Amino acid sequence: MKTGASAYGTMLFDGRGQAIYLFDRETSSRPRCYGACAAAWPPVLARGLPRVRGSVRDELLGTVRRRDGRRQVTYGGHPLYYYAHEGPGQVLCHDVAEYGGTWLVVTPAGRAAPA
Repeated sequence: MKTGASAYGTMLFDGRGQAIYLFDRETSSRPRCYGACAAAWPPVLARGLPRVRGSVRDELLGTVRRRDGRRQVTYGGHPLYYYAHEGPGQVLCHDVAEYGGTWLVVTPAGRAAPA
């Protein structure tokens, strides 16, 4: 996990520069995005312990177990996701309503960036 600049301010990216989102329908660390939702918005999965760079706050970083047993990365208590149709460095889906909620990029403070 690292931080980078975007049109929405400083936000979270993975190590490859892929934008990271939260789903406002999820009000706890328990993921609710499965099936078609997870195909469009793949979860950020942990492969070992997540590492931080930039102004990512280590104390906000965690994981939660998904129904299939895989570990999904959380930040500030929010399960994290990618958008399946973005490339590294692209931020195309901030403030997009889909699957019963809104997808928003994540600030280093662990909150959604303003819409």
